[in-house]
Amino acid sequence: SAGAINAVYLAGHAGPFRQAVDGLRAEWQQLTPDRVYSVPTFRFGRSLIRWTLDMLFRRRTGPPALRGVMDMDPLREFLRECVKFDAIQRNIEQESLRAIALSATCYGTGQTVTFVQGAGDVPTWQRHMRVAVRTPLTIDHLMASVAIPIIFPAVRVGDAFYGDGSVRQTAPLAPAIHLGARRILAIAMRTGRASETCSVEEQREYPVAAEVLGTLLHSVFLDSLDADAERLLRINQLLEQVPSDARPTGNQLKPVGLRLVRPSRDVGALARSYAPRLPRLVRLLLRSLGGERARASDFLSYMMFQPEYTKVLMELGYEDTRAHWGELESFLAGTRQGVKGEE
Repeated sequence: SAGAINAVYLAGHAGPFRQAVDGLRAEWQQLTPDRVYSVPTFRFGRSLIRWTLDMLFRRRTGPPALRGVMDMDPLREFLRECVKFDAIQRNIEQESLRAIALSATCYGTGQTVTFVQGAGDVPTWQRHMRVAVRTPLTIDHLMASVAIPIIFPAVRVGDAFYGDGSVRQTAPLAPAIHLGARRILAIAMRTGRASETCSVEEQREYPVAAEVLGTLLHSVFLDSLDADAERLLRINQLLEQVPSDARPTGNQLKPVGLRLVRPSRDVGALARSYAPRLPRLVRLLLRSLGGERARASDFLSYMMFQPEYTKVLMELGYEDTRAHWGELESFLAGTRQGVKGEE
């Protein structure tokens, strides 16, 4: 979700990349929970009662009316103000941007739909449960891409309803590869180490709802990147064993460089210390789900939009990048050389 917001903001910025990044950082620092979501208590309570009655008495008054715990209208207004969607096409025409893609999950078909805006020769594709559609991006595409299931309601785009693109996205690196990337710098949200927050005593306790939800959300949003990265590395290793002149004619498989940047600290554990600063209704909701347990911090991190927490995450990203800057600089330098060589 954050990646979609970052990508669209950068794609629609008219200035140099460094200036765009500075502007993006400033926007994140202004973000507060009340500018992301609201908890419509009356509507939520009424929907919950109606849903319960429908289930108990098997009333056929239509589908259950429970449509997400949070209202995303504040985030829609915030993004409408700070993201310049009209400038995306201008940047493409000026060749400062080649393409941008946002993925969302169509609840009607179960497909991962990637909305692509780019130059005229940018391809679209169709794979099993994955399809790309060429279209000018709008606020609706962005909101659909960030609509985390259960927490946020689905978003209508055209004639269908969509949610977060990670729900059925088994190949998150694929859109970049389809669009022509030969090297990919991907930012993971998991340290790569085993969980540091779960003691032997905690493992023996029955999991609360927040722990289960956190595990489910992680399986949706985090696991697929690591699995796809492993798959890409295996393909690269296989291609290295076959000389380029010995490959079948028309074979489109090419090695794709990949560099994963991981946080050095558990972002879920970091979120836990900022839980007391969440809005009161959100704290009550989390408490009812068992969110006070240490192992529930993963679920908590999906609700955390406190400026202090955001600042800590940005500082962590900066320090982790500095720690590996030599490797990243070589990787990015190779990207520039590769582009020149292709031209």
